[in-house]
Amino acid sequence: MRFDLITLHPEICAAPVQHSIIGRARDAGHISVAVHDMRRWAIGRHRQADDTPYGGGSGMVLRVDVVDRAIDAVRGETGHVVLMEPSGVPFTQRQAVRLASLEHLVFVCGHYEGIDDRVRQHLVDETLSIGDYVLTGGELAALVVLDAVARLIPGVLGNADSIKDESFSHGLLEYPHFTRPRSYRGWDVPGVLISGHHARIARWRKEQARLRTLAIRPDLAGQEGSASHAGKDPDSGVGEPSA
Repeated sequence: MRFDLITLHPEICAAPVQHSIIGRARDAGHISVAVHDMRRWAIGRHRQADDTPYGGGSGMVLRVDVVDRAIDAVRGETGHVVLMEPSGVPFTQRQAVRLASLEHLVFVCGHYEGIDDRVRQHLVDETLSIGDYVLTGGELAALVVLDAVARLIPGVLGNADSIKDESFSHGLLEYPHFTRPRSYRGWDVPGVLISGHHARIARWRKEQARLRTLAIRPDLAGQEGSASHAGKDPDSGVGEPSA
């Protein structure tokens, strides 16, 4: 799978994609990641990518013509373009599963006060947000989405079973994990996990996942198994403007 990031600050994106699981996946050829400096397509001698907003107001706004040229140069025939902005569709594991089925993602990272809304209206395929808060730029948000999607690509994780029973994979939070030492400061590993009874362990883990979800994320109750139907998500936001 191919990932492209269009940003005013390529140095922010460069290091995270060179290390750990994502770095190893790049080296192994499971994914490719390219970071593009938006100022390559900026205006004039000073490489201006932003301007003051029409109607007045504070801050600067990224220009539609600059972003358009950048997208046009990077998108190619297969690129699915995602604009990262706070008003985008909330990013979830279901969204990650859907995006992982594509072959080429292009992330546009906003900055400054915002981005000319004609970009959202006409130039991108969808908008995504990683939460109800505002960052200084879209780079970190794009990296979060890239990481969540890339780990679902076959071969990226060393053990393909790792993604089967983790949080949100079946609409529940993941069950608790334990390892050595068996007892530490009086905190003991649950006896069922050292019983060797695999059916009991499976039942315990399923119940713990349910109880943890009810305690921490009651909003997820009743959504068990939903992640497997991500492609049918009516709120996917593909091709739709964000609110």
